[in-house]
Amino acid sequence: MSQPLDTIIIGAGTAGLAALREVRKRTDRYIIVNDGPWGTTCARVGCMPSKTLIEAANAFHRRHAFEEFGLRGADQLSVDIPAVLQRVRALRDDFVAGAIKATDDLGTARIAGHATLLGPRTVDIDGTQYTTKSIIIATGSRPSVPEEWLAFGDRMLTTDTLFEQPTLGPRIAVIGMGPIGVELSQALARLGLQVAAFTTGDTLAGLSDPALNAELTALLKKEMVLHTSAPAELREVAGGIEVSSGGNRVVVDQVVAAMGRVPNIQYLGLETLGVPLDKRGMPTVDPQTQQIGDLPVFLAGDANTHTPLLHEAADEGHIAGMNALADTPTRFKRRTPMGIVFCDPNIATVGQRLADMDRDQTVTGTVNYGNQGRARTAQRNQGRLYIYADKATGRIRGAEMCAPDGEHLAHVLALAIHQKLTVHDVLGMPFYHPTLEEGLRTALRDAARRLPDARDSDLAACHPIGVAALE
Repeated sequence: MSQPLDTIIIGAGTAGLAALREVRKRTDRYIIVNDGPWGTTCARVGCMPSKTLIEAANAFHRRHAFEEFGLRGADQLSVDIPAVLQRVRALRDDFVAGAIKATDDLGTARIAGHATLLGPRTVDIDGTQYTTKSIIIATGSRPSVPEEWLAFGDRMLTTDTLFEQPTLGPRIAVIGMGPIGVELSQALARLGLQVAAFTTGDTLAGLSDPALNAELTALLKKEMVLHTSAPAELREVAGGIEVSSGGNRVVVDQVVAAMGRVPNIQYLGLETLGVPLDKRGMPTVDPQTQQIGDLPVFLAGDANTHTPLLHEAADEGHIAGMNALADTPTRFKRRTPMGIVFCDPNIATVGQRLADMDRDQTVTGTVNYGNQGRARTAQRNQGRLYIYADKATGRIRGAEMCAPDGEHLAHVLALAIHQKLTVHDVLGMPFYHPTLEEGLRTALRDAARRLPDARDSDLAACHPIGVAALE
């Protein structure tokens, strides 16, 4: 009988490729098996094609600001939806080619097929059994669609199929207003389609701060029809698909299901591991080691449902790849949580959200970008930012925002939180004028008013001048 492999990686998405990178440094006794298309979810149907669509949508939407800038002729612009989608696919294909290249030189270590666990050290791949010292599961996730909705055929779209369409609309419903739903509904509306969006809750894009959620809701309602707080029901009618929610009704040509993603664990054989599974069929996974119990099995990326974001999947693949070949798994310190939604203004959460905080022990600082100098010059003066700090120490704990260039502000705050900086620590750092980051300083100053004063020799105590153009 041949010697067992050192590890088998199941799945060649972001987490699987990150694990592969670490495994190849340590052994050549491995295989990586992938069922379905090669190339990561992010490159094929996620982050990259969606951002390509969003960039086109925002570029076209910008025409509404031209008249105020003194630029004439904006009413002559038009959008070519098929051309937009063709560019999305062209860039997508280039991104996918790069992801596929990462496994091109693996030879027989690269297997296309379906893997099924037969235990913590045995894997069946399309009828052939392999023994191994460890297993890394990185099977990713897929869009969630109610089974009865599949009857609508190619008129029922998800992120897996949206970008393959030769054209869209003109009437589209988006069901679900989490991060993906908010991004896609706004982008499609900005491309000139008639968009009706539906969500069963009353919060959007993962925000927990009620004031911010109200701000985002009001902004989105300027661009689309938005119905909240009731489930959507679909039925075939003359002329299209009727979507009803509460007392609201709309007939559309296509529906985009943006109701989250579910892990690809069906028919994987997790029940053979001998550990408890929850009602979804998931085992408990240690987020610091990616290990299932004390087994030589590691579950990384979207498949474990911890945080379905690319940078988290890459980290988890790295952790799993190292620990799968280690005598004793290392407990890794995870990065500060950060989530960004690429609507306009950007939505971002960093560290702890308001819902995670003890309100009695928390100081909040805020800025309204409606009157912020740099934002006004660009006609991007809308949205707010909230910073949450510990009342006793002044240490920044988290932030939520619906703000222009929130993707960049979020990174600044993530660095501050990760380094355990206080409000006054960050206020003592440089802020250039005129920048959107000055709005961050305004929010920090607002929080500082509720904290003990900084030292007299500390420039954190440099107060605002009181002139909007200078702040």
